[in-house]
Amino acid sequence: MKKIFFIFTLMTLSVLAFAQKAGEKITFSGCDLNGNPVTSEIFAENKVTMLNIWGTFCGPCIREMPDLAKLNEENKDKNFEVVGIIIDILDQKGKVDSGIKANAELIIKKTGADYIHIIPSDEMNNGWLKDIQAVPTTIFVDSNGKQIGKPYVGSRSQKDWQKIIDKILNK
Repeated sequence: MKKIFFIFTLMTLSVLAFAQKAGEKITFSGCDLNGNPVTSEIFAENKVTMLNIWGTFCGPCIREMPDLAKLNEENKDKNFEVVGIIIDILDQKGKVDSGIKANAELIIKKTGADYIHIIPSDEMNNGWLKDIQAVPTTIFVDSNGKQIGKPYVGSRSQKDWQKIIDKILNK
């Protein structure tokens, strides 16, 4: 009974966690941790981009980051990329919290997750990120910026993510 409730809870969370729907275009402009501008045009660089929305407070997020780094490296030749979005880096005024930024940079270094990590803009937070209620939340986007399938709530192993990635890439 507990297992069924847990699965139902995860399914419910996945519906609540992201209002964006499959096939809808995701657009944004923001910057990475180094202050370099990043826009949704980044999606055009690959067949599939994995957007992993994570928080510095989130143990499961941090534990899966080494696997995401490996996936990013091992799938580059398949036109695939992982991009992180740090959901908790802005303070109440929409400014980068220097303490959280330093913590995020330390987490990235320790986990080897050296892929691009985006600081969400107000546009992102007030748009397609506003309904995120659980992290990690991961969505896949095609080269046109359109969401592929439903969002994935919760962390997964490298092996489990690779199965999902292979299925998406082979469509």
